[in-house]
Amino acid sequence: MDKILVRGGKPLKGKIPISGAKNSALTLLPCALLTDEPLTLRNLPRLADIDGFQHLLNQFGISTMIAGSRPEDFGRVMTLSATRLTSTIAPYELVRKMRASILVLGPMLARAGEATVSLPGGCAIGNRPIDLHLKALEAIGAEIEMAAGYVKAIAPKGRLTGGTYTFPVVSVGATENVVMAAVLANGTSEIKNAAREPEIVDLCNLLVAMGASIDGIGTSHLTIQGKDRLHGATYRVMSDRIEAGSYACAAAMTGGDVELLGAKMSEMDATVDALRAAGVMVEESADAIRVKANGPLQALTLETAPYPGFATDMQAQFMAMLCMADGASVLTETIFENRYMHVSELGRMGADIETKGRTAILRGVEKLTGAPVMATDLRASMSLVIAGLVAEGETEVSRLYHLDRGYERLEEKLQLVGADIERVGAD
Repeated sequence: MDKILVRGGKPLKGKIPISGAKNSALTLLPCALLTDEPLTLRNLPRLADIDGFQHLLNQFGISTMIAGSRPEDFGRVMTLSATRLTSTIAPYELVRKMRASILVLGPMLARAGEATVSLPGGCAIGNRPIDLHLKALEAIGAEIEMAAGYVKAIAPKGRLTGGTYTFPVVSVGATENVVMAAVLANGTSEIKNAAREPEIVDLCNLLVAMGASIDGIGTSHLTIQGKDRLHGATYRVMSDRIEAGSYACAAAMTGGDVELLGAKMSEMDATVDALRAAGVMVEESADAIRVKANGPLQALTLETAPYPGFATDMQAQFMAMLCMADGASVLTETIFENRYMHVSELGRMGADIETKGRTAILRGVEKLTGAPVMATDLRASMSLVIAGLVAEGETEVSRLYHLDRGYERLEEKLQLVGADIERVGAD
């Protein structure tokens, strides 16, 4: 199994192209199920999760064709054609490693009138039940059964009816699933307390481009008038605000000066606010965000929250950055109950972190020291790489399958800005 070797001490300087957003792409891909016409997605990142989702869609009879990227894009172009569905079952062996697989449930149900999906897997960052997905789908006309590790959803008359559902707590994935289902319902659906993440705006914009009728995009109250059919479209995946934030933390921690090409400040306001509060200079140009270290990092108090709050997907990267800030920082994780597994690995490198329940207290240290560390989930793996960029000596990061799920060409991009980093075989 491959490992990444990082030799710290070099400030990052230069330009990093930001890829298409993983979290958006995994929501846009299942939209191919909603039409019998081709759907072309540009700026798709080259990631293990994208490949896995492509294989899942092939299971349903969807053909996929990959072409090279255009100059303004950094990823691939994929055309998906679901002219005729050959299966409505998402089997365990294809979905067990990727939680996003549950996102085929809504569009498959809307298109075919039924769907059977194995309970999904993914990062072990805490309990992430799908009950809100199921309750929302029931509210717009689905009948749900669960047996032997599978969810089976049926539209009793072959088509969902539409309806109203208010989420008791904000859920990104459940919002995405019910929106994709509602666009083909035989009636109007109202989704209240919906998630507002930029990735959901991206999803809604694609669906509108395919002929859907959605009001309230970008708000917590969506009104969807179901259509008899949707048509194909060509659409560019938004840039990855989490990848951009991750490299911003790396630039700040190393005392660097980096331009994040393609990143948009409007999609990552909370991350930008936190960086500035830590003493980092952040400014936007027409097609990039510049991040420049501006003296010693300052301690922060941060709490994760649904958008537009501070993203849980940025918590681990900020923890790594704040390990060397002046004073004590306090991070509180409100979204997932088991997302501090990287704390012990950062401790192996000399970080001073104490956890109490969902709160972590970080006391800044003068230096970190390279050590063998192990990735425990996707964002935790990036936090270890960031720490390695400033650590004295060599940091060896293993279990890279987590990293490869969410960061496209990580080593190449960091090498572009001067990092001493390489991927090596286990031997």
